[in-house]
Amino acid sequence: MAGLVLSAAMLPAASVHFVTVAGLGSEPDYEQRFASLAKEVDKIVHESSGEPKVYTLSGEAGTRARLTETLGRIAREAAADDTFVLMLIGHGSYDGGDYKFNLRGPDISATDLAAACDKIPAGRQLIVNTTSASGGAMKALQRPNRAVIAATRSGSEKNATVFGRFWVEAMRDPAADVDKNESITALEAFRYADRKTASFYETNKRIATEHAVLEDTGKGDPARNPNDENGQGLLSARFSLVRHGAAQKAAANPAKQGLLARKDDLEARIDRLKLEKAAMSVEVYKRQLSALLIQLAQVQEELDK
Repeated sequence: MAGLVLSAAMLPAASVHFVTVAGLGSEPDYEQRFASLAKEVDKIVHESSGEPKVYTLSGEAGTRARLTETLGRIAREAAADDTFVLMLIGHGSYDGGDYKFNLRGPDISATDLAAACDKIPAGRQLIVNTTSASGGAMKALQRPNRAVIAATRSGSEKNATVFGRFWVEAMRDPAADVDKNESITALEAFRYADRKTASFYETNKRIATEHAVLEDTGKGDPARNPNDENGQGLLSARFSLVRHGAAQKAAANPAKQGLLARKDDLEARIDRLKLEKAAMSVEVYKRQLSALLIQLAQVQEELDK
């Protein structure tokens, strides 16, 4: 067991490629709001990760050319064990067939965006589309090993959204960390932002014009409430978005980044084992769970030193 811990500590940490794009606001208020959210995401990611490769496209840089150039660069530099996150902030449009993310100059369609992301070899991917009509992009973007989150359940929900504001809030609020493991996952952030969005409309006595959805199997229908029954949420539950507390400090320590990766892997294996519990004997389940928990405790002990 000790050998596993030591080898994990010596493994090179995989890279995180985080792209945030603030699209065209059309009005000064939206321009400022989108740029502010993008700036906040940039700050949070830098503070919560070890050495992330962060690309924030805002203002005059928020163009189709710069976005495709950035995604092309990541496609050339990323490795299979890397993580890729793309967050779209702004307005979107949907004509019944094609979704487009509104940018300065030419917009980019969901089809073209998907084609650019498909070239990125990172084995863990997350696309968070917080725009209006973002549900219209889901089918084009979904792939195996990629979690896709949209602020609206369809392309017909075309009003400006508030989901993005609460998604960013989730990234910096430890309260979003429901299981208190000092890591806010994509699923935890989704549920936090969705709950806050619903509360926003209720508090302001307005009819909700957005209903966020998540799809992370690469083949299923987007879910409003990801759970074991609809098969959605497993990948997102293992996708560590940001860390806080002691885990955040460990992420900044090159000597502990391998241990954090090992911890994430063990927690993911425990989650999978729990899902498979019904298909195995009680003895086998307990034996395998005990072994994983012992390894997890040893890794945590090393992280706490």
